[in-house]
Amino acid sequence: MKYKAPVSFIAALIACFLVATGFNVAVQSNSYSETYPAVVCPPTLNGLNSQISISSGKTQYQRLQNRSSKTLPFKTLRFPVSKDSLVISAEGVTPVIWQSRSGSWAGGTICSGPVASQWFVGGSANVTTRGRLVLTNSGLSDAIVDIQSYSENGKQPIKSVNLNSKSFMQLSLDSLAPGDKSLTIQVVPRSGRVNSFVIDEQGAGLRALGGDFVNSYTKPTTSIVIPAIPNQLPKKGQKTSSSHTLRILSPGEVDTNFTVEVLSADGRFTPVGLNSRRITAGVVSEFSLTPNISASAFAVRITSPDPIVAAISSSVTISGHKDFVWSTATPELMPMTIAITGLSPLIAFTGDSIAVRVEATLINGKKVRKAINGTDIATWRAPANARSMTIVSTSKKVFAGALVASSNGYGFFPIENGSVLTKVEVPNSNIRVLNP
Repeated sequence: MKYKAPVSFIAALIACFLVATGFNVAVQSNSYSETYPAVVCPPTLNGLNSQISISSGKTQYQRLQNRSSKTLPFKTLRFPVSKDSLVISAEGVTPVIWQSRSGSWAGGTICSGPVASQWFVGGSANVTTRGRLVLTNSGLSDAIVDIQSYSENGKQPIKSVNLNSKSFMQLSLDSLAPGDKSLTIQVVPRSGRVNSFVIDEQGAGLRALGGDFVNSYTKPTTSIVIPAIPNQLPKKGQKTSSSHTLRILSPGEVDTNFTVEVLSADGRFTPVGLNSRRITAGVVSEFSLTPNISASAFAVRITSPDPIVAAISSSVTISGHKDFVWSTATPELMPMTIAITGLSPLIAFTGDSIAVRVEATLINGKKVRKAINGTDIATWRAPANARSMTIVSTSKKVFAGALVASSNGYGFFPIENGSVLTKVEVPNSNIRVLNP
């Protein structure tokens, strides 16, 4: 007991010494700023018509080539775009743009934020092509963009272009691999706030052969799911239905194998000749796909030991004329909201075990909820008067895509976030910065 006071004194002395020598035991708290980056829609090129689906008339936008930073509200839920690309403060709701050429074709794509790399599996550079690669730079500084193309003749030389700030340019697809039939394109910005879009349009002389957007994804993977592929069944008196072509590329340095599984309401199977099929590295390959199924939409899962990219082109007939659709791979489905005003898409969900809750917001503000369950594939038609659809919850390893039919043509777009919430740390004030 007689040592208690000296011990307490020594402990207090040690504590004072630690504080005096700068020992810091305080817990520092960090704060963050969370924002959704603005998304960019492609411009409307000559001869095309465009409408952007918006979930709220209060959503703000500005024209890409407007040097001012002033934004304006849309004041409508479906906005026609005459020419310029739009930059939209979508605040977590992904807009969809629908473009068409009257009596020829139609297609859709999402408006998205800039990404470090985009892969486009689709398009042609032969004599029938009228396709274009559109590059947009929504940043305030000039950009340098590298374009790497592949075809049935292998890897092409890299093409580098300079892109002025707040501008867009279009490149003809036949300038990337002149004369080649099967294209795959990778776009990699070295600088700038760059978005890329590919329009595949075909024609022979004065005769239109259809067209579509080729939607992109970010990187090759060893497992690809293409969730929504249209399958028009033969009408009375017809012998054949839709034809499908698988386009696939292994961009690495070594040859690889791949296997295709078809997923439909009729079951799951591997088509003859597409089990462990070998492809040459750096060469774009194509394979005919003719599944004997009764469903109007199906999906495919493609697996490979090495990273690959792939897409499927499908022939369709709309209003008596021929068109084609590029169905592309999508990332795993996550909770999100996407604007669909005026589209009424057929949504196809693909996965081993599908359990998705969807909420559609109608133009009058009412909400319609739907639980979608199934195995391999399940479909749901969005209400015709829906302004947006929200994925409230989803089981794991589910993928989704949308199919839209219009008077001018048939199109596909992926169900994915165009702009992901970003979090940036806000610096804290600290007197030690001034007095170390």
